Amino acid sequence: MANQQASRARNGAELFIQALENEGVKYLFAVPGEENLDFLEALRTSNIQLVLNRHEQAAGFMAATYGRLTGKVGVCLSTLGPGATNLVTAAAYAQLGAMPMMMISGQKPIKSSKQGLFQILDVVDLMRPLTKYTRQISNANTIPAKVREAFRLASEERPGAVHLELPEDIASEAPAPDTHIFQPSDARRPTASTKSLDMACEMLRQAKHPLIMIGAGANRKRVSQALIHLVNVTNIPFFTTQMGKGVIDERHPRYLGNAALSSGDFVHCAINHADLVINVGHDVVEKPPFFMKPGGKQVIHVNFSGADVDPVYFPQHEVVGDIANSVEYMAENCGECRNHDFSRFMEVKEAVDRHLRDRADDDRFPVIPQRIVRDVRAVVPEDGIIALDNGMYKLWFARNYPAYDNNTVLLDNSLASMGAGLPSAMMASMLYPKQKVMAICGDGGFMMNSQELETAVRLNLDLVVLIINDSAYGMIKWKQGQEGFADFGLDYRNPNFVTYAESYGATGHRISRTEELQPTLEKALAAGGVHLVDVPVDYSENRRVFDEELAELTCKL
Repeated sequence: MANQQASRARNGAELFIQALENEGVKYLFAVPGEENLDFLEALRTSNIQLVLNRHEQAAGFMAATYGRLTGKVGVCLSTLGPGATNLVTAAAYAQLGAMPMMMISGQKPIKSSKQGLFQILDVVDLMRPLTKYTRQISNANTIPAKVREAFRLASEERPGAVHLELPEDIASEAPAPDTHIFQPSDARRPTASTKSLDMACEMLRQAKHPLIMIGAGANRKRVSQALIHLVNVTNIPFFTTQMGKGVIDERHPRYLGNAALSSGDFVHCAINHADLVINVGHDVVEKPPFFMKPGGKQVIHVNFSGADVDPVYFPQHEVVGDIANSVEYMAENCGECRNHDFSRFMEVKEAVDRHLRDRADDDRFPVIPQRIVRDVRAVVPEDGIIALDNGMYKLWFARNYPAYDNNTVLLDNSLASMGAGLPSAMMASMLYPKQKVMAICGDGGFMMNSQELETAVRLNLDLVVLIINDSAYGMIKWKQGQEGFADFGLDYRNPNFVTYAESYGATGHRISRTEELQPTLEKALAAGGVHLVDVPVDYSENRRVFDEELAELTCKL
């Protein structure tokens, strides 16, 4: 039974805040409304820091990123109606991305109402398909139990989003004097069975060309250390999904590359050659890094939970339990096998490394993606963090940008929502003020939450925002061309980004020559404060590399 402590809250809002403090909540990201006023007053005298956002979606993205980076539940707040519906995208972002996050929304009084159905939606039902848990609080006495249950489910594997609705009259209602706060239980993740681990080791020993794939679920410190051990003792080459970048330093001699594309890239030549792939931390919500086929290679699924079977993912063996323990067991019990042959994989690695160096020094203007990636990598320290929004540049950074540590490349390959890059970078800067942080956004994605520049300036964050500017929805234009459609309907005009940044109190920079990019980024990172750097991009390389060159070069391997 969980330990309990008596509450001295005068109303439901104070009780809710006490329950959040009890869970260790440090920040609350919010766009409050009048239905939240009792809650806001209780928050005023608490030790939780209110971060006032300019849009609920950004508040949700920040809360989700807090969960992603810390493993603890991030918390955000909205009012009823449109405030709550603005959290829907963030709910899906956290749920698909396995990020622990709690949303709190207000509501009109439920015991009496004088406003009819004005602004009233069934938010609990709206959130049901997007969360692990959603409830309306109808009695102040139940607040501690509902908060504890929501936190438990948000952080329990597989992590995700939860939601509680706090009506106005319940927030002001006095709880019973004997209402208690519930302490978090000391839960431990179960370990995989020895039988399943031994079977995985036997499959590994029997394979001739085994390969390791690292996915999003492995992007945690303990798992990272265990995987480094496994690769070092077995010498098995590895590749990553987009959300698995940095789990092992990508300068490692056994790193083959990133599966930024689902097929047809250099890394898929290695995957096609493998007779066994050990998928560590893979989740089918992430865009498929490769496609399984009946009668093809063997796949071992190593994760906290069992595999969701999909037409392109149906592993033949599963090791279900704490990933770090499972990987450490395999490292200790498999070792290096004489029958393993990795020569073909190393040929692929040479081709990958050669290809990624190609045109990285190209000085044409507007700047091509390869040069942008090279210049960013040159200025970001080893422990620096880049947070990518969603667009064409995300593929280039996933393929071309070597990550040196886990969670130093924040990108979303599950919901893949535009508008998440800037709030994610802001959260990283808040959590790690001594590390250099850069948001990398397309002009389209940046404008979806650009108002949060004001929040970043108000919070005195040190942050560089790099806008890769093609005045269009560039990825969709590329897809439009791939499908043989005419170029139509995807171009627009942008504001003067330098003036726009300065209007918020940030510093704006515009790149007019390619050689200006690296020194401008260096100065912005060193100066501190919020800087926006506008760089025009030449996306003609999309078609040349992804549609033409890869098909020609990979068929020769």
